Amino acid sequence: MKRMLLTVALLTLSSAQAGGMDMAMPGMTHMTMPMTPSASVPGLSQMGLQMQLDMRMMMMPMISDLARLSGRSFERAFMSMMIPHHQSAIDSSRAVLERAKDEQVRAWATQIIADQTREIAEMQAQLRAYGGPNQAVMARMMQMNRMMDMPAMIRASSMPERTFLEGMLPHHAAANEKSNLALQRTQDPFVLELAKKIITAQAGEMHDFQGWLRAH
Repeated sequence: MKRMLLTVALLTLSSAQAGGMDMAMPGMTHMTMPMTPSASVPGLSQMGLQMQLDMRMMMMPMISDLARLSGRSFERAFMSMMIPHHQSAIDSSRAVLERAKDEQVRAWATQIIADQTREIAEMQAQLRAYGGPNQAVMARMMQMNRMMDMPAMIRASSMPERTFLEGMLPHHAAANEKSNLALQRTQDPFVLELAKKIITAQAGEMHDFQGWLRAH
């Protein structure tokens, strides 16, 4: 329950902060912000907070469109969105493994690669049985990944572990929000089970990432 509340709190914070700030182009501001502590979020730097705001602003229209769907249309769109979303997490995890020295962060990145590579394969197989992916949804998600370009941020950072974890917090929060929608919008057994696994794994990781950031 605490982990689920953490997900909701992060999403609420990002939405509230975005509503009260003059935002620059998503995916750009955080590249030049210093990694100084943020007074509003314990353990989170100003750059980390900006990444949350940027990702939230880009994800909101996509999540809103997803919420309007139901049945097979929802299931295809959900998986078509989650495949590139997962791939972004894998790419970011590979980037941090190139530079990170912290063994705990390396273990998290390795686990993300294993879990989300497996889930991508499962979704691809399921989509073949459902008529293939929604190409427009997939392309839109891939474009957002390119705009954020978390792997490049991690490779350029003087603190790659922190940049990785701060980026993965809103990334996981977005996956959990889409998965919560799946629990409401579909009766498909595969999608329901996938959504439950995503929520359980990623809410737990968010809790652990927050702890690491506070301690470091």
